[in-house]
Amino acid sequence: MIKKILMTGNEAIARGAYEAGVTVATAYPGTPSTEILENIGKHYNEISAEWSPNEKVALEVGIGSAIVGARTLVTMKHVGVNVAADPLMSFTYTGVNGGLVLVSADDPGMHSSQNEQDNRVFGKFAKIPILEPADSGEAKSFLIQAFDISEKFDTPVLFRMTTRTSHAQSLVELAERNEVGLRPYVKNTMKNVLLPAHARLRHPIVEERVLKLAEYNETSNLNKIEMQDKKMGIITSGAVYQYVKEVLPEASVLKLGMTYPLPKKLITEFITSVDTCYVIEELEPFIEDQIKAWGLKIIGKEVFPLLGEFSPEIIAKAFGKDYHALTQTEKLPVRPPVLCPGCPHRSVFYAIGKLKLRVSGDIGCYTLAAAPPLNGMDTCICMGASISAAHGMEKARGREFAAGTVAVIGDSTFMHSGITGLMDIVYNGGTSTVLILDNDITAMTGQQENPATGITLKKQLTRKVDLELLCHALGIERVQSVDAYDVSAVEKAIKEEVGAAEPSVVIIRRPCVLLKGKGPTGMVHVNKDKCKSCGMCAKVGCPAIVFKGSKMPIINETLCNGCLVCAQVCPFGALEEVK
Repeated sequence: MIKKILMTGNEAIARGAYEAGVTVATAYPGTPSTEILENIGKHYNEISAEWSPNEKVALEVGIGSAIVGARTLVTMKHVGVNVAADPLMSFTYTGVNGGLVLVSADDPGMHSSQNEQDNRVFGKFAKIPILEPADSGEAKSFLIQAFDISEKFDTPVLFRMTTRTSHAQSLVELAERNEVGLRPYVKNTMKNVLLPAHARLRHPIVEERVLKLAEYNETSNLNKIEMQDKKMGIITSGAVYQYVKEVLPEASVLKLGMTYPLPKKLITEFITSVDTCYVIEELEPFIEDQIKAWGLKIIGKEVFPLLGEFSPEIIAKAFGKDYHALTQTEKLPVRPPVLCPGCPHRSVFYAIGKLKLRVSGDIGCYTLAAAPPLNGMDTCICMGASISAAHGMEKARGREFAAGTVAVIGDSTFMHSGITGLMDIVYNGGTSTVLILDNDITAMTGQQENPATGITLKKQLTRKVDLELLCHALGIERVQSVDAYDVSAVEKAIKEEVGAAEPSVVIIRRPCVLLKGKGPTGMVHVNKDKCKSCGMCAKVGCPAIVFKGSKMPIINETLCNGCLVCAQVCPFGALEEVK
């Protein structure tokens, strides 16, 4: 009996990896890709799954696994491919042996990302095939086929998901695991050692491979034509296909499952079979530009937006249709993200604001402190940039500027790409102060472990990185560690270190308030006899402190975690702990 169940796209990819006989899976957590490895770790013990310190390491581990003959899955969010680009661009020359699929989870609309890049461009740049599923069922079936393509053509495969396909649910048909085993490993220096002389011989093979893949794509079952009214034809892929079918059921559709290299004959035949042909794709005119370069007449970004995530409404508007999704029956209030009640980062940014310091920021929960009332970020560029950028600020404007600036980075982000920046400060004579916010987890993406937690993806105890010893080993002599819930101690430590004319680190510790059993207990209440309605408590920006028509605060008992940061800030002792 065939079994079908509802799955998100990420769950379906995990299932696909299992059914495809994957041996090794690696990743660095990043929304919208995180749940892929989490599901493999929880449900599929046949696969060796692990978090890597960053995406470059994840891909390099995957490359080693694939070269010795194992089917390997590597997953990351779109900006993670930037970090992994160095090994990717060389691995495309060597080829795989065991199949390797790289999942790039793109984020049109920037729901949880600092940019909106379209990683189909990476696939074309690396000259590797790109597969794009439109739902969870295809996510599973396409992934299995991706491994077959990888091994048949000796190439890594870029598997492009988006936020919508990663998180939306649809039916997935389950099957048994295909125990493909390990392919034989034979030492091949000419293929796998990319000396210039060897790489020159490999490049023509890559170009020939692209031609073979394009020929394969002409008859691939990854693409399908759905002929309806020939007055209008639509070429599309991924989640956008679902919107097209919803808004334009009468149109003929060419749905592309492999979007690089494109099937020229198939596309040409489709375009010539309809009166008017549109290319509808999110973000870059990736498909559109290739088709127009062939001299074929299509309509694309002339009428469809270049920016943002698409929706049925956007497509309907382009065709002059009136469309309203059933879920949008009323205008919902805006709910901007904020630091959680009891978040250990809150005291840090309160102290920074009090000391009037500039902040070279980084990627993590603490980035939310950029918003009022904390206003605690001056810059945020990419993972690990806080430390390196702070050093650049000092080099540009001198020691006095550095004395008014701190770099802020989380423990997981420090493991990812902050260590080299700190090393650079020491090596090049910088004096920057770095605040490492150690909340004992990778919190922003949903509580994942990292090398600083001492626990693996599969919840096995392992060696834990000692941040103090690591900082000392890098050449930092001034290292302090303080409790994030001790507001005065946090302020004192930061003030001392920015005043020192040498590089320093303050490690500010408390487990994430969402970690079960590790958060504070108790609650705060307002002593109305002591409260002077001064508003100081509002400056910590805690969602549990509310004001309803008066200047006197009210504590929302369903939100308060009893961290007591607000009580320490109150100058009149009006906020009191209640057990």
